[in-house]
Amino acid sequence: MVSPELLRRYSYFGQLSDAQLKEIAMIADETTFRKGEKIFEERQPADRLFILQDGSVDLFYKSEEEFYPKSSKQFSIGEVNPGDIFGVSALIEPFSRTTTAIAAQDGRLIRIDAKDFSNLLAKDDNMAALIMAEMMKAIYTRLEAVRVQLAAANP
Repeated sequence: MVSPELLRRYSYFGQLSDAQLKEIAMIADETTFRKGEKIFEERQPADRLFILQDGSVDLFYKSEEEFYPKSSKQFSIGEVNPGDIFGVSALIEPFSRTTTAIAAQDGRLIRIDAKDFSNLLAKDDNMAALIMAEMMKAIYTRLEAVRVQLAAANP
């Protein structure tokens, strides 16, 4: 469990009531990671959502040729900075990771159990609307950053 006040620091939870924050805090925990540690891997089941407290995390996408699996390439598609939410594929079917997250430096993060979180959102329409609006902003921002990278790579 984490402190509800810790969650309140992040915009995703800023508009929630004390009771709503307490419910989320009950299904969350804090953990640390070391530089180079893989936090999650692309195509693996997504069972947790993350908020980066300290440090930095790089996101990668692997491209593989269907007929030449040895020709796979890993592309950097962005970084996660303190305060950012990531791993949101844990809330979106098919609940599979779309990127690999590797620690660029030592840090700390909050982990939220996705199944329990989904159950909370299903019971509370107000919480669901507020959280999903914030998550959509985060997804949109990350998508825009990838678009900029693609445009720069393909003049």
